Amino acid sequence: MRLDPRLTIARSETLMLGSLGLLAFLGLWSGIAASGYVPRSFLPAPWEMVARFTHLLTNPFVGFTLPQHLASSLGRYAMGFGLAAVVGIPLGLMMGWFRWLDDMVTPVFDALRFIAPIAWVPFAALWFGTGIGGPVMIIFSGAFPPCVINAYRGARYVERHLIEAAEMLGTGSFRMITEVLLPASIPSIVAGLRVAAGLGWQSLVGAELIVASSGVGYMMVQGQSAVSTTTVMSGMMAIGIVGVLIDAALRSFERSVRRSRGLD
Repeated sequence: MRLDPRLTIARSETLMLGSLGLLAFLGLWSGIAASGYVPRSFLPAPWEMVARFTHLLTNPFVGFTLPQHLASSLGRYAMGFGLAAVVGIPLGLMMGWFRWLDDMVTPVFDALRFIAPIAWVPFAALWFGTGIGGPVMIIFSGAFPPCVINAYRGARYVERHLIEAAEMLGTGSFRMITEVLLPASIPSIVAGLRVAAGLGWQSLVGAELIVASSGVGYMMVQGQSAVSTTTVMSGMMAIGIVGVLIDAALRSFERSVRRSRGLD
């Protein structure tokens, strides 16, 4: 299979422009840090932050190295995001098929989904303390709405002739959801998972700022208490890198799903 030359040129231009933007950002940051207008304790130079990041990879801070803090964060994230997907996707599909369930759940769901995940932090701290339940609850509250909404939309917009054909064959509700609505809704569900993954990761960091005793967010709070800006920025860098990797993986999965269904 030969690649379209225009696509190759477009990708090269995107890479070049992205590199220029990154270099411009680093140059501006370095210039401000070197100017002396901002104290180094508040805005360290990029190379100082990189040195601290490298140091944290092998040397513990508040009991753990940076990879260990990341592993703790990812464990909580996997539990909260997985629970949101396991509960949210079936609920969205069933709401798309059962009108009575849609009417019953929608008012409560619409009221709760507009509450920011960070608003659940006080409840999580009261109910779970610094245990794993609090962060999982907050991640769930961030990732759950996109899972429900996209599964619901996917089920509602299934082509009518597929449903009519299944009904003519006497397909029951359970098989209708699992064998008709679910396969037809996969592209919408995957798109929702990508949105949910980003919101869940952001929610995790907010949770760890308050209701955790390990993790990247906890490390950043302790770095702030120690007035170590480089530690805080190292945590931000780790959060950004992991977030980009999660999004890239889900974006690749979304593209493969769309190609397999002839949507691209």
